[in-house]
Amino acid sequence: MRLSELLSPDCIKAPLASTDKQAVITEMVDLVDQAGKLLDRDLLLKATLEREATRTTGIGEGLAIPHGKCPAVSELLMAVGKAGEPIDFDSIDGKPVSIVILLASPPDKTGPHIQALARISRLMTDPKFRSALDAAEGPEEIYQLFTDFEHDEDE
Repeated sequence: MRLSELLSPDCIKAPLASTDKQAVITEMVDLVDQAGKLLDRDLLLKATLEREATRTTGIGEGLAIPHGKCPAVSELLMAVGKAGEPIDFDSIDGKPVSIVILLASPPDKTGPHIQALARISRLMTDPKFRSALDAAEGPEEIYQLFTDFEHDEDE
């Protein structure tokens, strides 16, 4: 699975306008909705916020991966947001978040959903990728990073 196949530049926002967790999740859902990727915006927002209420998706090291499984999407999709200012996400390490990756999938795509979460986690632990992502400024540059780093991993 290649994350760059789940992502498109119109599903990347840098910088995010929102400054709190719920608003950021709403902004990310609106981003994929505006890109025409959703069957039901409100359903995905509800599923993602409900998932967030059970346990934070702020996994540490400045990264949050809010995610939801629901029939609001017909296929696995991903969006990336880069905060203008770090955001309190109730992260497990207590640190604010600067990168938010929204992942959404239909209820019957649990396997690919888990694979995508694992791939995101693996990529985000690469210090070279994280450094390049922190320095990246726009959607096209961020999308290119995902493409380039996945290509390098494949070689």
